[in-house]
Amino acid sequence: MSIPNHILEQLNSQADLISIIGRHTTLKRAGSEFKGCCPFHGEKSPSFYVNPQKNIYHCFGCSVGGNAISFLRDYENLTFIEAVNELSKQTGIEVPKEEQQNVSYQRTKKQAAIKPASRAPAAETAKFQPAVDNQLPASIATDSQQKNYTDQPTYNDHNNHDSSYDHNYENSYDSYPPLDAYDSAPYPMDSYPADYQDATNNGAPPAWLTDTNAGAGSHSDNSVSDKDGNLYDLLEQIQQFYQHNLTIHPHAKHYFLSRGITEDIFETFGLGYAPFGWQHLEHQFPQDIEGLKALGLVRQSESGRDYDLLRDRVIFPIRDNQGRTIGFGGRALDDDVKPKYINSSDSPVFHKQHVLYGYYESRQQRADSWLVVEGYMDVIALYQSGIYGAIASMGTAINESQISRLLTLNPTLTLSFDGDSAGQKAAWRTLEVALPVLADDKELRFLTLPNNHDPDTFIKSQGGDAMREQIKNAMPLSQYIFAYLSERYDLTLVEGKAKLMSQVRSLTMALPKGSSFRYLLNNDIYQKLGGKRSQNKEARDALLDFDGDMTISQQLQLCFLFQPRALLEDPIESIWQQAGINRINLPAHIKEKASPDILRALAWEDLRDDALLDIVSTIKRCLNYLPQDANAAAHFILSNVKPITQEMLSRNWGGFYKTLTTRNILSLDELIENLVSQLLERNMKKKIQELIKNPDHIKLAIVRKQTQLLNDWLRAQQAEQSAQMVTVQS
Repeated sequence: MSIPNHILEQLNSQADLISIIGRHTTLKRAGSEFKGCCPFHGEKSPSFYVNPQKNIYHCFGCSVGGNAISFLRDYENLTFIEAVNELSKQTGIEVPKEEQQNVSYQRTKKQAAIKPASRAPAAETAKFQPAVDNQLPASIATDSQQKNYTDQPTYNDHNNHDSSYDHNYENSYDSYPPLDAYDSAPYPMDSYPADYQDATNNGAPPAWLTDTNAGAGSHSDNSVSDKDGNLYDLLEQIQQFYQHNLTIHPHAKHYFLSRGITEDIFETFGLGYAPFGWQHLEHQFPQDIEGLKALGLVRQSESGRDYDLLRDRVIFPIRDNQGRTIGFGGRALDDDVKPKYINSSDSPVFHKQHVLYGYYESRQQRADSWLVVEGYMDVIALYQSGIYGAIASMGTAINESQISRLLTLNPTLTLSFDGDSAGQKAAWRTLEVALPVLADDKELRFLTLPNNHDPDTFIKSQGGDAMREQIKNAMPLSQYIFAYLSERYDLTLVEGKAKLMSQVRSLTMALPKGSSFRYLLNNDIYQKLGGKRSQNKEARDALLDFDGDMTISQQLQLCFLFQPRALLEDPIESIWQQAGINRINLPAHIKEKASPDILRALAWEDLRDDALLDIVSTIKRCLNYLPQDANAAAHFILSNVKPITQEMLSRNWGGFYKTLTTRNILSLDELIENLVSQLLERNMKKKIQELIKNPDHIKLAIVRKQTQLLNDWLRAQQAEQSAQMVTVQS
């Protein structure tokens, strides 16, 4: 199967290479790169570097280097297709089943220029303006209203933005240059075997890896008419056409100047102008109609007439991670024109859900912090003020893989959305998307500017230094969640507090497995709601008041009945990991004699408690079908357990539930963890006694080591809880 080269480029550029390689070696930040010991050869001093900006790696010791696909193939021994499919899952970029999408298109033969009539008066032109930009009125029957752009000058590739994507792979590293030299240097790539692409490639690397002139052709009238066109090349020519038009249309240039944009920024971001006329692109590029349609820049009305998508709009070129133009955003000069912004539609080279506007320009400035904003002008205003790292999505919500990538570049990501309802809803959606990749060492912050400012207007009003101060003081995630939810619930009522805590628990369940932030956030917000003691202390008191004669197992069963979703993440496995028992380092002589499964975490079956095993197994089996209401969920579980288990739980459930709800207890997370820890501690003591009676020195040594780690962890937990209680009381 042959996969289009532009898809391979997108996969390699969007892959989270730091995470992929980080599974096999420890990488630490070193300037703008990450370094570590090379996974391909044994070494004591790190000489392996990963550049997250270019998404490449290189070892200065063994000279191995490449991209995400090459690492998966060469180190993880995946086939080319397996590597591509793995990256497709990670990035969300679809690999086409058929070769129906390609960056090439058929150019038509050279046509004689169409002699246009003079442009119609403005009032007449306005009469033909469609209500929706993607449909041309059938009443337009001639080209008499169109302006002649065939006499416009052609544009050579003098402004190629491909400089950061170095294709010169013939050079290799002969020494260990400094990091700055590494950042700008090319890396060697071995030839790919025959399975890299189909047999037509004869085992050679694809053109995009070796051809330094790929995509640099010209679309001038001197082009060979029967030669296939290239969409990247065409987009570059269109960008230069739009950029030239900005210089000859004063009203368009005045728009940017009036917004405070300086002329040097025109060049940096390639800003331009799409002129009047329904078919100016077809007149300028008469041999490239097929390419223009593939890009969605030329569309067809219901009457069958072709027309340009962008007309009388200032243009913002959209670039990929290598700096190539892949699409355009157009803004109406008149605020009354709707829609105000139009983006290029998706095409073989542009997938808006995978692109961040301003990412390439910020990367060129070695941005070390990142700020998500809403609009193109926000990105440009921040950049012009020397605040690099501002990016915006393409009219769609930023996705999980993009957030993960930005958090790899810097562990703190700031979101700046408008203070209106729409802006805050967008911020909340982004928060929900980010939670699954928000590990304990990552941080999300929220910036809502005062007086309904956006970054563009705030900088004009207050200046760049004031904007930096606002970013520095952006609100942490925990504060933002409470502030956002407290406006939506009546916290003077117990019911409002319960609803808020319920939503917080739902949010924290989306955090990565083993997250400490989950407990801390729940507890922090509970304290904000007025709790004078920890939730654990409150729940324990309620449990003792209810029935002090219950065993630990019976208490735990009722807790699971009250909060069954606590079993979404197995508490035993969680404790095993937090205590470090799963990472126990055994002496070589013990490891050789021990059974393969000796270090596995204890299972519920190992506790030898039939009633507890019955309730745990039933809940896990029914989790996907449980009602949201706690009491209804409990009765659903009770109807599915064994009669003997049901009898004990039914006898105690009503009083237990009433006691907890009366005290407004919403979470039993810490109490469940404590009860499970006690059961594990008792089980391991019994196991040691059994091994002493029936000697097995290997198992005894291992269980004693496990027990020591568990006890150390329990003491640390108790010390932390005591410190929290002192803080709360003071």
